[in-house]
Amino acid sequence: MQDIDLSHEHHQRPTWDEYFLMLAKLAATRSTCLAFPVGAVIVKNKQVVATGYNGSPSGSAHCTTQGYCYPDLSSCDASKTLPSRAVHAEANAIAQAAKYGISTDGASIYVTLEPCLSCLKLIISAGIKEIFYETSFNSAEKAQVRDSFIQESLVTIHQVQLSELVATKAAESLLGLTSIKN
Repeated sequence: MQDIDLSHEHHQRPTWDEYFLMLAKLAATRSTCLAFPVGAVIVKNKQVVATGYNGSPSGSAHCTTQGYCYPDLSSCDASKTLPSRAVHAEANAIAQAAKYGISTDGASIYVTLEPCLSCLKLIISAGIKEIFYETSFNSAEKAQVRDSFIQESLVTIHQVQLSELVATKAAESLLGLTSIKN
């Protein structure tokens, strides 16, 4: 019988968390928001049930197409008074699931940016129990509100980072032909 040395394995599979985070990062490339490109993937039983990215509402002009969010305002986050035109990635993913009659109860969501409090409340109300995110967003009082939801056991939140090896392999896969014999 031949011994297999896994320590020299040239192909490392991403963990489930890395895999779904990479899908969220890919969804973020569809963003039409000038301020924050964000992607989201809702997962249930290790299956993707919905995706979303942030951008203007369906049928409305894309900020990236017109070059601005509002006339004379280059980005939604440049104003303290005007609300963002973007529907957040998490809300778009939940809306996509609702539109097609897919339950999100007991699901997990992977997002490239930690959900804002509005999205966090929407996620909890949609029955999503776990949030996995890449980049932190909430601080100070907002973090206190987030933490109160965690303490009430309404949701769990985990920060996920891609390993350099997995990220490199993914980039190589995107840049080259994927389904060819090694």
